[in-house]
Amino acid sequence: MTLPAALLETLHTSFGADVSTAEAERLAYAYDNSRRNALPDAVVFAREHAQIETLVQACRSHRIPVIARGRGTNTTGATVPVDGGVVVSFERMNRILRIDPDNRFAIVEPGVLNGDLQRALAPHGFFWPPDPTSSPWCSIGGNLACNSAGPRTVKYGSPRENTLGLRAVAGTGEGFRCGTYTSKGATGYDLTRLLIGSEGTLALITEATLKLTPKPTGLRTLRAMYRDVNSAAHAVARIMAQPVTPCALEFIDDVALKLAHDHGGDSVPLAGAMLMIEVDGEPDTLPSAVEAVARAARGDGLEELRVAETTEETQALWSARKALSPAQRTISPNKINEDVVVPVSHLPELVAGIRALSRKHDVLIVTFGHAGNGNLHVNLLPRDEAERERAHACLAEVFALVISLQGTLSGEHGIGLVKREFMPLALAPSTLTLMRNVKAAFDPDGILNPGKLLP
Repeated sequence: MTLPAALLETLHTSFGADVSTAEAERLAYAYDNSRRNALPDAVVFAREHAQIETLVQACRSHRIPVIARGRGTNTTGATVPVDGGVVVSFERMNRILRIDPDNRFAIVEPGVLNGDLQRALAPHGFFWPPDPTSSPWCSIGGNLACNSAGPRTVKYGSPRENTLGLRAVAGTGEGFRCGTYTSKGATGYDLTRLLIGSEGTLALITEATLKLTPKPTGLRTLRAMYRDVNSAAHAVARIMAQPVTPCALEFIDDVALKLAHDHGGDSVPLAGAMLMIEVDGEPDTLPSAVEAVARAARGDGLEELRVAETTEETQALWSARKALSPAQRTISPNKINEDVVVPVSHLPELVAGIRALSRKHDVLIVTFGHAGNGNLHVNLLPRDEAERERAHACLAEVFALVISLQGTLSGEHGIGLVKREFMPLALAPSTLTLMRNVKAAFDPDGILNPGKLLP
């Protein structure tokens, strides 16, 4: 579509040089890490909250879509402007406004990179627990939009558990603040947790008050090798059933290990399955915590258990996990990357079921992920068009299996465009109706990120 002249005039007045309708700029903001692609009609680069209010009010008056964008690292098409409209990039709205160690919070703009925030907090002895793999280049706004978490979620929680309050602009163009500056609060509906994970369909976040956690001084890494995936899955359940919660508990299946071994060489071990475990704490309590986790890791099927004693050993133990992503790309540039979740006790059934589906559809599937939460990344690796067709049929059955095990479609990637059609599998019609009513309350004209999340 061509944007109305009156809207363009408003954008130029509000954003000045930070607005572009040039094709090259629009192409750069037409896609995300999902490889889906749709051209926006304009791109604006926000620098302050008031600009977002003006933008949304103007776009609402012309019924033009508004799509919020961080750094485009999401894998579900959540930032692809499928109906055109205006993409608002927050990459220049990237200030850390306040770090308050006494009250354990930081106030940041949405364009702050996760890794930059962690470096700024370190001298104060704190960290923000969410740590996606993409933390060096993903933004806090994107983390909040998809509730993106990472390995530390098993002990410290996701963005929902680590965000105190938000400032945002609804689809009406009205700015508002929700949440608190305190760690406790029972004043009305919890709009903060509602906005987190809503993928920019309810409001555009312009500021976040994040809950900080003191950084432990000690960290130990363990690697456990198992005879088969079933033994490793049962070990996860044992580890999570004892009192010491690891700060990371990663599962890698045998297919993934072989891929990583082929790519990374002999530094990557071969086994039926592997668990990478990290335990943090203070020096006087850390040895007993490590021993408690190690006891739980031992059991039927364990072939080797190693505890890293130095930084170099720790890096060596993680070599398999680090080699995995580049190894997968050599097999299939069109991999389908899903992040399903089941209760931890159902992990053995999930792993066995995925194995059966891989054989049934003759599609290579690599499984790894944050096993302590029951959150596994299921990567289907089709190598040609015939395998791609089989992979999509297989994916529907993977989701059905997950739901049958009391699981859910996504742990941290979100729904976006890619998983919309599967939402009725996970949620009852009455629940989806309530969600649509919430959407209508925040965004009565449906201009915020249309075509995403809700089927």
